[in-house]
Amino acid sequence: MPVVVLRYFNTVGPRQTGRYGMVVPRLVGQALRGEPLTVYGDGRQTRSFTDVADAVRGTVLLADHPGAVGQVFNVGNGREVSILELAERIRALTGTAAPVRLVPYEEAYGRGFEDLRRRVPEIAKARALVGYEPEVDLDERPSGG
Repeated sequence: MPVVVLRYFNTVGPRQTGRYGMVVPRLVGQALRGEPLTVYGDGRQTRSFTDVADAVRGTVLLADHPGAVGQVFNVGNGREVSILELAERIRALTGTAAPVRLVPYEEAYGRGFEDLRRRVPEIAKARALVGYEPEVDLDERPSGG
């Protein structure tokens, strides 16, 4: 059976909920309700966020390419943002005056929790094989959304 393995990085999009620790919908929901935006740790940890339209496009490109069979690819967006910066961008986009509240990891998750300081995909392999390039910026909404 021909198999292509894809690793997705923080896919975001319409109708996403804040379940399972998804930071973007959780922070947006807090902002819209006028609640403090909770950022865990010091907020300097960085992530990249991939619009669902880019994730779908990358999936289709790689699934349809015979050269991808038996390979592993990252599907994501290489533009990274700190979680604190993300919270500030959400505050600006929603127009909320709610503050950002830093919550120590120990308070949120208990003793011994460790978070990755940086989680950003390397997409050069997908770019080289199928020309995958993320098109939707974190602050914009795709034309169909």
